[in-house]
Amino acid sequence: MGYVKTAMLMAAMTALFMGVGYLIGGSGGALIALVVAAAMNAFTWWNSDRMVLRMHNAQPVAPGDRFGLHALTVELARNAGLPDPKVYLIDTPQPNAFATGRNPANAAVAVTSGLIRSLTREELAGVIAHELAHIRNHDTAIMTVTATFAGAISMLANFAIFFGGSRERLGLIGTLLMMFLAPMAAALVQMAISRTREYAADKAGAEICGQPLWLASALEKIAMGAARIDNHAAERNPATAHMFIINPLHAHKHDSLFATHPATENRIAALRAMSAPSGRSSGTVVPPVSRSRVPKVRNGKNSGPWT
Repeated sequence: MGYVKTAMLMAAMTALFMGVGYLIGGSGGALIALVVAAAMNAFTWWNSDRMVLRMHNAQPVAPGDRFGLHALTVELARNAGLPDPKVYLIDTPQPNAFATGRNPANAAVAVTSGLIRSLTREELAGVIAHELAHIRNHDTAIMTVTATFAGAISMLANFAIFFGGSRERLGLIGTLLMMFLAPMAAALVQMAISRTREYAADKAGAEICGQPLWLASALEKIAMGAARIDNHAAERNPATAHMFIINPLHAHKHDSLFATHPATENRIAALRAMSAPSGRSSGTVVPPVSRSRVPKVRNGKNSGPWT
């Protein structure tokens, strides 16, 4: 049902985009809108991983790091039947993580230094498994496309006032309403897709690591940290907020229309429901992660063994 809902929402996003193009320039406008969207999506799809990692000043983690982060990620990726992803560290005290990449063969998992400080080895495995689930489900590509569509719709709607065709079809008041309502509708669809994919990744991630309660415990800690610790890079680039496992911009409490993520309480409840009555399921053995202090990243370079 999650994939059906996502397909329906993406179809709605496409129809909205084409509709805005038609209202601005008729059938010709709809065709131009489609061509522009295709070009924007091609560029974003190919470059999205590098763009996002650069926005957050993520630094690569090499194999053999003394914290075992790379080994943990590779082990879980193999459990998930995925190629080894690239692993990155983001130097911010807020506990969080995201995955990016146009496909599983060109994917990356990025975690924050605050996440490693805050979680146990098992909880960290649950978070990484969740991000690997996004990669396996091709959510990184889906969310890149929807974010591009949302941005393009907003751009078209803001240009509507300058096109005579839209004023003739809708009138001045109708054109002004479209300028506000079309971007809002696009944002709502984008957020709905994001929430749908988060629930699916929680379920698949719990299956990858074998322990739903690991991820449930991690989500609780991450939500508490994200609510009180700022993520300055995310604040500068709010369009990337939907990529994180928990909203880095201080998540909404409820599953509202304007939330990029489901309510954490609902996600935790769903994960606990997956667990066996004893609170445990047959899990996967993962390599240990050191609890030592995480080195800082200064001037774009790591002072510690992450590279």
